[in-house]
Amino acid sequence: MNENISKDLLVSLYCDNKLSYKQISQQLSCTVYKVEYWIKKYNIQTRSRSEATYLSYNPNGDPFKIPIIDSFAKARLFGLGIGLYWGEGNKLNKYSVKLGNTDPEMIKIFIKFLIEIFEIDTNKLKYSLQIFSDVDINEASNFWTKELNIDIKQLGKITVTPARSIGNYRKKNKYGVLIVYFHNRKLRDIIVSMCRDSSVAV
Repeated sequence: MNENISKDLLVSLYCDNKLSYKQISQQLSCTVYKVEYWIKKYNIQTRSRSEATYLSYNPNGDPFKIPIIDSFAKARLFGLGIGLYWGEGNKLNKYSVKLGNTDPEMIKIFIKFLIEIFEIDTNKLKYSLQIFSDVDINEASNFWTKELNIDIKQLGKITVTPARSIGNYRKKNKYGVLIVYFHNRKLRDIIVSMCRDSSVAV
């Protein structure tokens, strides 16, 4: 196999520009096997499967930005968002930033946190709803879409569970639990790390 792919070029394409083997082969008009051969030949560190998968889903880079807290308003919103996720977020989910609550104002603050602090595209936020069987689905759906100013089509899966016979759940769960989430493992890990840093600081 002729040496006609330089190491500098491969480092630029694979490491700096994050192109895949296939993308590099298409750009250089050669086979994928040739690209793979020279990357191994030059001992260029390859990406893990999870990194490669992440890049395939995010070819234009991370769909969020690391925040620069340069104002009191941002600092306040950042603190509120981190606090909400620390207390109410689903940290066991390793693939999404996910938070559910019955309080629409709390959900609104967390959405604002994601959009204004991390500059997430509003259209990439997902929603789901959990309600008891004695809650009217249409009434609950209309309540949340109106409160959050979202289209009914954005409200994805609605999970219905049997109603409880005791307790004061009826008042608290009149419209169910609304869950907002952003599917991105990298951001999830960053926010969890920020929560841990905050707990150490306290």
